[in-house]
Amino acid sequence: MLIQVKINFNVLQNYCFYMNKTARAKFIVNFLEDLYPKTPIPLQHDNIFQLLIAVLLSAQCTDERVNKITPLLFKYANNPKKMKNIPVEKIYEIIRPCGLAPQKSKAISLLSTILVQKFQGNVPESFEELEKLPGVGHKTASVVMSQGFGHPAFPVDTHIHRLAQRWGLTNGKNVIQTEKDLKKVFPKALWNKLHLQIIYYGREYCTARGCDGTTCKICKTCYPNRNKPFKTKK
Repeated sequence: MLIQVKINFNVLQNYCFYMNKTARAKFIVNFLEDLYPKTPIPLQHDNIFQLLIAVLLSAQCTDERVNKITPLLFKYANNPKKMKNIPVEKIYEIIRPCGLAPQKSKAISLLSTILVQKFQGNVPESFEELEKLPGVGHKTASVVMSQGFGHPAFPVDTHIHRLAQRWGLTNGKNVIQTEKDLKKVFPKALWNKLHLQIIYYGREYCTARGCDGTTCKICKTCYPNRNKPFKTKK
């Protein structure tokens, strides 16, 4: 006997609405891997010291602008030994377009001196020592450990903090909590590449103004029934 089955396509279509956090995370990983199979480091650098300086300069500044300024700075000094001998005023003059130049120029000069005096001109390969350096916070240290040394880390910038909330991966209490939540839901082996993939996606598709949690492919797939703008915490 032929039995006709009436399928509720609305229920089928909205399956993703009922995905738990683990299922959403798995979808996100696969989607981003297809979209961004290669993840070049956004900040241009030739060595780990240059990466450290570039990340420091990127605070409240775009990577695009940093990449325009660092070649001018590194023309004078591309290592700590040379950098510590450049007057702070000169560093300030060069990096001024990056913003927060008074604080950043002093930090660059002082940390360069510390690297020479305490670490023989090398950038320390540990979170503890990096975060002791002037102008270096946890996010900066995470980028250096991840992109410079290849250690598993999950640096959380404004893009990642915003997207993690929109995708229901964190409550968005603060960036510290967001980092903890993302480390729990994503495999450690994926952290270094995935955090860059999320940044790329946040800049290109799930932007601060271009997507309100209801527009981009990932937001619509994970929350198809979301019909109001999703407000994220800063």
